[in-house]
Amino acid sequence: MLPVVIPLGAVIFALLVRRLVAKRRFTVPRAAVAAALGVYAAGIAANTVFPIYVHVTPGAQPWTAGVVFVPFVNYELEDAVTNVLVFVPLGILFALMFAKPSWWRALIAVTATSLGIEVTQFAVQELFGGGHIADTSDLLSNVVGGLLGYLLFATLTRMPGFARFAERFRWAAAETTDARARPDVASEPCALDAGGPRVSAPARYRAPREE
Repeated sequence: MLPVVIPLGAVIFALLVRRLVAKRRFTVPRAAVAAALGVYAAGIAANTVFPIYVHVTPGAQPWTAGVVFVPFVNYELEDAVTNVLVFVPLGILFALMFAKPSWWRALIAVTATSLGIEVTQFAVQELFGGGHIADTSDLLSNVVGGLLGYLLFATLTRMPGFARFAERFRWAAAETTDARARPDVASEPCALDAGGPRVSAPARYRAPREE
């Protein structure tokens, strides 16, 4: 398991950092968000895809591959709470990474992530022998957790102190700052340059014409 999930997290981290560098948005706080997502992805893969039984012993009962389409039938409360809480951090990370954060973007991203996990679980069952089964209850619980994480972050950013702290980690902050037009130095009445203060030139005096 570790020889797979550790390189997976490292690759995700490297790709995200490369994206930050390419867009000239790299900072240590934003790189920390990329690292958090890489570690998160590795942990999710370790707990949702593995174990994978490549060589099943002849006497073992085969794992019946399938999908639970009807949600919350014989679904334990502990499983529901776990799947909700596990996706709360993902909703927060998406809120930090989106250029234009919104609840529906978070909904799409979280749903796609959870659906990808469930499809992977089903594929592992079909190709090898997986210890997990694809379940729509997991999907719905994950989506709820991701949205809760996004809404929690959006609520906390209404507090000025937390908003200033979170701004350091937002990936879109650099884009917002760069998009602002900087005032022209020459247009300022008193601008500083390497030669010291510079004032705007006085208006040229024009003598009145004699009648």
